[in-house]
Amino acid sequence: MAAGYHATGVTARASFELFVRELPATRGYLVAAGLEQAISYLETWRCTPDEIAYLRTVPALHGADAGFFDDYLPRLRFTGDVWAMPEGTPVFAGEPILRVTAPLGEAQLVETALLATVLFQTAVASKAARVTEAAGTRPVIEFGGRRAHGMEAAMYAARAACLAGCRATSNVDAGYRYGVTVSGTMAHSWVMAHPDELTAFSKYLAVHGAQSTLVIDTYDSIDAARLIVGAGLRPGGVRLDSGDLVDLSRDVRGILDAGGLTDTQILVSGDLDEHKVAALVSSGAPIDGFGVGTALSTSSDAPSLSGVYKLVEIERADTMTPVMKLSVGKRTCPAAKQVWRVFDSTDSGDSGKAVRDVVELAGEAGPADGAPLLTCVVRRGRRVQPGRPIDEIRSACQAAVARLPDGVRQHRDARVYPVILGAGLERLAAGVASALSTRGDG
Repeated sequence: MAAGYHATGVTARASFELFVRELPATRGYLVAAGLEQAISYLETWRCTPDEIAYLRTVPALHGADAGFFDDYLPRLRFTGDVWAMPEGTPVFAGEPILRVTAPLGEAQLVETALLATVLFQTAVASKAARVTEAAGTRPVIEFGGRRAHGMEAAMYAARAACLAGCRATSNVDAGYRYGVTVSGTMAHSWVMAHPDELTAFSKYLAVHGAQSTLVIDTYDSIDAARLIVGAGLRPGGVRLDSGDLVDLSRDVRGILDAGGLTDTQILVSGDLDEHKVAALVSSGAPIDGFGVGTALSTSSDAPSLSGVYKLVEIERADTMTPVMKLSVGKRTCPAAKQVWRVFDSTDSGDSGKAVRDVVELAGEAGPADGAPLLTCVVRRGRRVQPGRPIDEIRSACQAAVARLPDGVRQHRDARVYPVILGAGLERLAAGVASALSTRGDG
């Protein structure tokens, strides 16, 4: 398509919006994430000489003119504008998470990269928000790197999980790249590599100090807890990774407390998700924190989102003209949009609950009691807002999720949050659809 636009001289500016058509059946809301990586991609987007040489050999591009390879691709940069929801913002189906306005070829070529970057992190962040809300005040550590779909996915998953609620990750590379807190424990192999558990525990504490967490279920969790107490060891924590976590945590807590290790915390892991975490919390088990892996790094119950990137307007005769699809089941809304979140006006300050979202034309005034969600983050190819620390995004995310209606945040059978079209958008959509239907080329 880019080669076709170049050959036919189509250089008009166009706007595309990235949104999710439908929420997964197991989600009442999503959490936007991945914007930082999307902006970084756009700022550094280039075609190298080697890449251009390869493109010359692609059969589908044999019809491209020489100027496409010799002039257009070497000079190709992202020069457009981007409006987006801040990372950590709860988002719903049909709402633009991100809008790109740029020359048509540029806006078209970045489609796949933006979808892959934003949708994956959004899926993980949405799962992390549920897991960490289930944990309440207890910290959740992201443990999923080894189950992720590749090392890059593991890093992005760690970042997304931490911005949506996790306190730390076991992925050291994510800590280095994104500034997230790193935390972890020994593996069972450390214990098995030594002649006995006491030797393993003692040597680990000697190297890493009293803040260390010891894995105690390699052989027998109860015996290991007694061994720790009897040897006078004082680890910062112990981890249970198998068995009946409710009963084991109670037994281990009793042994530790009786031995004076009341400050030693109990961390549990082992194929946990929001439902299992909620059950453990409601049981009253003396658990101080959770390590959650596969469910987070793969968003296992909803591993993909029905996200799309659709053209909504294009410049014709120096005027942005709204366009839309009329496909059955895949109809889109025309023109650039803004999303307004309306809060309960009976509550004061920032404590009011969100009651509905209104999707309106970008140029129209929103509801008097609404707050706009999309802000300009890139102008003429350059970011206009600095990146935010993960801790700051996490705090904002948790506050925003807490303002959603309780029924929308339910982990099972969540209620549908109201998202309506503004009056201006409704009128425009009806007019464009009517014109297309009359013309017969919709």
